[in-house]
Amino acid sequence: MNITVDADKCCGAGQCVLLAPEVFDQGEDDGIVILLDPSPAAGQHAAVREAASVCPAAAITVDERS
Repeated sequence: MNITVDADKCCGAGQCVLLAPEVFDQGEDDGIVILLDPSPAAGQHAAVREAASVCPAAAITVDERS
């Protein structure tokens, strides 16, 4: 799994951080997504998929190819 984020699309809702805090964080000043781990371990995949699906700005892209 490979993850990319588009910080320009991010609205700072923070759902990604709540669902996968090992993979995503937010900037202190603006709340914009920070990608901590672009290739998370298998144990994080379900949470990352959910984070991408609930992102209101569609700022998270998940590539399932290894």
